[in-house]
Amino acid sequence: MRRRGWIRSALAGAIAVTLLAGCSSTDDASNNPTIEPPTPAAGPANTATPAGEVTPSGAITHLLAEPTTGVLAATGDLPGGQRDTVLRLTHPATVAGSPGNTTSLTSVATVPLSGPVASLALGKPGEILVGVPGKVLRVDAATGAVTETKVDGDVRAVTARSDGGLVAGTATGKVLLIGADGTVRHTISGLVSVDAVDASAERVVVLDRRQTTITEIDLGDDSLGLTLRAGDGATTMIGDHFGRRIVADTAGRELLVYTADPLVLHQRFPVGSSPYALAYDDRSETVWVTLTGVNEVVGYDLSTGIPVEVGRYPTVRQPDTVTIDSRTGEMFVGSATGDGLQRITADQRKRGQ
Repeated sequence: MRRRGWIRSALAGAIAVTLLAGCSSTDDASNNPTIEPPTPAAGPANTATPAGEVTPSGAITHLLAEPTTGVLAATGDLPGGQRDTVLRLTHPATVAGSPGNTTSLTSVATVPLSGPVASLALGKPGEILVGVPGKVLRVDAATGAVTETKVDGDVRAVTARSDGGLVAGTATGKVLLIGADGTVRHTISGLVSVDAVDASAERVVVLDRRQTTITEIDLGDDSLGLTLRAGDGATTMIGDHFGRRIVADTAGRELLVYTADPLVLHQRFPVGSSPYALAYDDRSETVWVTLTGVNEVVGYDLSTGIPVEVGRYPTVRQPDTVTIDSRTGEMFVGSATGDGLQRITADQRKRGQ
């Protein structure tokens, strides 16, 4: 494959940029051109043994490691309720001396939810944020206790801000700025859907799958700021501690890397069949992306102009979710077909196992 690293900003400006400055909270996006958001490619039957250890599990649709407690949160076809309406909190541990040093999951809590989960995100230390229709849930990772914040809309994504507030995105394209007291302070319209939200480095950026765009939110006047095209069919976005926004262009089979203030596309790189789930390892400064079309997870160092591959591992079938415990560097990959929860330690990745 031909590699594409740093793109020419002038070309990006000419082709990919749409200025939305001055959009008010009443902008109507109903006539905006849209696409049908891509879905992860169906994972084939595995021919390679997944790296690390695999623990039996039902289908996993959302997965998140909470670093303060070491708790792993998951939704899907899990014991205790219908699909995606129960949050299972477990504490993973290695069973020393067992075959392959397998992983044991100690139950912390099983939390019934008021609706199907659309997203999981880290809140304040020890807290997990859950987006469900009409609510943002704050879940204590250590106890499972839930605090609700009611909102007007089907919440698709949520993230925490450093001031204790939240930013939530809805299925109808609204960005909700929520104060630390749970009050919705501002509602910003103008997008078709808001499917991922990130507030790294004090800059709020959102992903609209139906327009395959990312947009910076102007917090100075509570409006939409600069918007950039995000590939041919972007599905997921995360931020890192450098303030970069990393996007999986599932339809275009690429990894896209942006910076904010102003929003600029810096790196664009082909990664393979159906990139989907993303996780960032702060310890090794590596972004990991799952390739659902081939049941793999691949790591890239983004410190140079072109992402450099630093690891590639076979996964459980249909790796639609991936998360990393930032304390330990342990990677967890969830199978959306019920083929198990995979754990690859930082040491295993160093040894290339």
